[in-house]
This record gives sequence, structure tokens and C-alpha cells, in this order.
Amino acid sequence: MSLGMILLIVLVLLLIGVIPTWPHSRGWGYGPSGILGVILVIVVVLLLLGRL
Repeated sequence: MSLGMILLIVLVLLLIGVIPTWPHSRGWGYGPSGILGVILVIVVVLLLLGRL
């Protein structure tokens, strides 16, 4: 398993973890998941281009 694939899996898990559905994170809004979503898109593009 390559480093890029491991990074992609970790980012997906983090993205799922910041969805504001739990009581302690409802006040956060969608900011954390939006930031991680952008990072996830960048990593996927880099993987598809072969740069990672």
C-alpha cells in the first residue's frame, strides 16, 4: 500500500469524523469538514496526476 493511499484513507476518516452530527460538534458548522474536503480533493488530484 502506497503512502498516498494511506494518506487518502486517513483523510476520508477525518472527513467522516468532523461531520457535525454529534452534540459536542454541532456548533462548529461545516467549517472543519469543508477544509478537509478541500484537502481531500487536492490529494485525489495529486494521486491521479502521479505526483504523490
